Amino acid sequence: MNTPSKAASLVMLQALVTQYLDEGSANATLVFYDDDKPSSVNIEATNTAKLLTLTFPKPSLKTVTTEHIELFATNASIVIKTGIAKWARLYNGSGVAVVDVTVGTDVILDNYNLVLGANVKLDAVYLNPPA
Repeated sequence: MNTPSKAASLVMLQALVTQYLDEGSANATLVFYDDDKPSSVNIEATNTAKLLTLTFPKPSLKTVTTEHIELFATNASIVIKTGIAKWARLYNGSGVAVVDVTVGTDVILDNYNLVLGANVKLDAVYLNPPA
């Protein structure tokens, strides 16, 4: 498979955020789960495995640099179930699944053990182009 340049990848990420992630009447969300990540975003997530939903502001794009794209911080949200966050799914403003990410690899949290009632917020969100 051909790999685009870093500059081209950043342009594609920027288009993904501005033209797809912010699409719809609602805001984009990142939902964390404690079960095994599905093999595809086309497989519905298990609702009982949901731990936390974080919402991005609209527009969600903060800045574009030569290295990455930065999104604005998410809102603070309350953990709805105690569990260890294993993966998260990013949904656009229309509620369509965009991408599944692995917690600890693609998403770094201060603590992966989320406790019912805890307040969680992502202060920094960076999207990096493929290497």
